[in-house]
Amino acid sequence: MDGIIELKKFSEINLGDPFFDTLKEDYPRFERWFMKKSEENAQVLYNQQGALEAFLYMKEEMGPITDVQPTLREVRWLKVGTMKVNPHGTRLGERFIKRILDYAIVLDIKHVYVTVFPKHEKLVEVFKKYGFVDNSIKISSAGQELVLVKELEKVKGITLLDYPLVRSKGTNKHLLAIKPEYHTKLFPDSILRNERIDIIKDVSHTNSIHKVYIAFIPGLAVIQPGDLLLIYRMRTENTKAWYTSVATSICVVEEVRHRREFASFNEYMKYCSAYSVFTKDELIKLWNRSGQMYVIKMTYNIALRRKLNQQRLVEEVGLEKSNYWGFFSLSEQEFKNIVIKGDVYESLIID
Repeated sequence: MDGIIELKKFSEINLGDPFFDTLKEDYPRFERWFMKKSEENAQVLYNQQGALEAFLYMKEEMGPITDVQPTLREVRWLKVGTMKVNPHGTRLGERFIKRILDYAIVLDIKHVYVTVFPKHEKLVEVFKKYGFVDNSIKISSAGQELVLVKELEKVKGITLLDYPLVRSKGTNKHLLAIKPEYHTKLFPDSILRNERIDIIKDVSHTNSIHKVYIAFIPGLAVIQPGDLLLIYRMRTENTKAWYTSVATSICVVEEVRHRREFASFNEYMKYCSAYSVFTKDELIKLWNRSGQMYVIKMTYNIALRRKLNQQRLVEEVGLEKSNYWGFFSLSEQEFKNIVIKGDVYESLIID
């Protein structure tokens, strides 16, 4: 299904798909390895024609990892055994990087590594963008590969290198409302139970770790880079916010720009098109709309495992029902309550 990452046994995946041709070229023993994994699972994504677009296999290992030099230390590791994404401009690689790091968090593994041939420059670039660093070299019959490592223990204070970890201490927190027609297209891992899966497509704004949202909500001028945003999906038509408006995700602000900070309309379009959910026509209308426009760029770090509707946010978290639920700031205690009630993995929040 287009846009949906599925879990499949190796035996259910067609090794004859042309998608695997480059892997067979890079690794002479790939077919034999693939057959041996017949009962293990991989994460795959197919296009509308039923052809593979992405493949990801991961496994847990206990260090020391001795087939690389220098050896990886004696801790639990998540190894990215195989990852391939067909490049076609939709930032699908970012979505799979997020999937890898989410998987490590779920397993409570603090150390992740991947081996990559240096010739795959774009793949190396995307791993390094999100905090993977050169650590070792692996030499095998297939040749020499880079060993890239990411540790999920400490934050450096750089949003992308720290991803998906978020620093709570000393940061401002806010609730930001997102219209329902845009919410799940931007935040695919935060889909609600009653939403249709087919609204998630293999497109840039869905796949990317980065998100751009445009709003005309009063008060947004206080948002600063590094602030945390609790994403609040507004109610759908003909329903009550008390029951159907839901807090779903936590994002980290990268940048906030006003209309006047774009040198031209073309610069605005280029900036927004890659990461926003808005169509070209919608972007034009927003540009021409009167009022204070805020363009918020953020990273999609955390999907709450337990979504919190307005009723729970008021009665259990302690938010004021009288708040303007388009945007307001959260206290440290309110944010902590949201993390607890939302069943967020503790290792994602660094105090």
